[in-house]
Amino acid sequence: MMSPVPLPVQTGRMPSAATVRPPHPPAHTENPEPLPVMRPRLPSAAEIFPYLEAIDEARWYSNYGPLVTRLEQQLARRLGMTAGGVVTTANATAGLTAALLARRAPGGSFCLMPSWTFAATAHAARAAGLIPWFHDVLRSTWALDPAAVRETLQHLEGKVGAVIAVSPFGAPLEIAPWRDFEEQTGIPVVVDAAAGFDTAVAGPVPQVVSLHATKTLGVGEGGFVVTGDPELQERLVACCNFGFLNTRNATLPALNAKMSEYHAAVALAALDAWPATRRLHLRIAGWYRQTIARLAGVSLQPGYGDGWAASTTSVILPRGASERVSHHLSKRAIDTRSWWGQGCHVQPAFADFPRGPLPITEELGARVLGLPHFPEMRERDVERVAEALSHSLRAA
Repeated sequence: MMSPVPLPVQTGRMPSAATVRPPHPPAHTENPEPLPVMRPRLPSAAEIFPYLEAIDEARWYSNYGPLVTRLEQQLARRLGMTAGGVVTTANATAGLTAALLARRAPGGSFCLMPSWTFAATAHAARAAGLIPWFHDVLRSTWALDPAAVRETLQHLEGKVGAVIAVSPFGAPLEIAPWRDFEEQTGIPVVVDAAAGFDTAVAGPVPQVVSLHATKTLGVGEGGFVVTGDPELQERLVACCNFGFLNTRNATLPALNAKMSEYHAAVALAALDAWPATRRLHLRIAGWYRQTIARLAGVSLQPGYGDGWAASTTSVILPRGASERVSHHLSKRAIDTRSWWGQGCHVQPAFADFPRGPLPITEELGARVLGLPHFPEMRERDVERVAEALSHSLRAA
């Protein structure tokens, strides 16, 4: 899964209304207003209130209540599905675990995945009883290449039970090659599209989307799984609900991953405002695309802002510059974040798991830096970030 809790949500607590500050002063002031790397904005109490009244009236609080049902239907229609196809979850990590269980990935087998991802991807595989096996990504997409994974399978000792393809920071993935991969290898694929609310598509390969507060459609905690396979959808519901499949007896390995009615209330209010929210994120991306293009040796994530909305902005810097740039921007009250660190394979919880050569992952881990991106940003804020970034590179 894709993103750690950013400042000012370092402890997992949502920012208070006090964190929404007045317009920023010009960048040349002696003590400029701090620019956080992210400042989530969820629907207001007034926007959520009508949905809370519906909960009070129905007195149905969990277990696929009327608001969860309405949310699943609205999400399915948004994805062009006439009936079904969306299963809501308590969060995307649980949704990813449930999807692996529903795909019947054998316990104890390898789950191939990129190391260039958030830790939740590997945690979900472990929770489903699988062994993460870290694979490198393409430099051109920051994502797994199905052809490269197929080549790896020819030399890999041990059973591979599943593959998790990750949508990097919400970038769209080509799903057809992964569908072909499944048909040719018999290995099930699940897409971790945690940040991909704006790019997920309906199809036979299930995709798991996060509704965490840090995502473009923020709910606080929540997620959903998209699938065009009715039988898989039925198993997904069971795997999110103790393994109950039309009975009170547990018939499948499962967990409790159901979304509550209260989270559905926030999600429905967020969906009401989605067109405006999407425009804000695309506007920020447009400003960054203009300013970063003027900086030598710096580039944005491949495809960033090209018709899809993201809630983060990542740049790739010259070799050896990331720590210096981050320190320089910090002194100018501009927060940054190495969202995925150096990759999962160096994190203590996963350091002992098998992996292949990871040269591109290691390069990205050393060079990619997250810049400020939040709904209230102004064009002058982006210009200020770009100017500070340029200055830090010139000072080298």
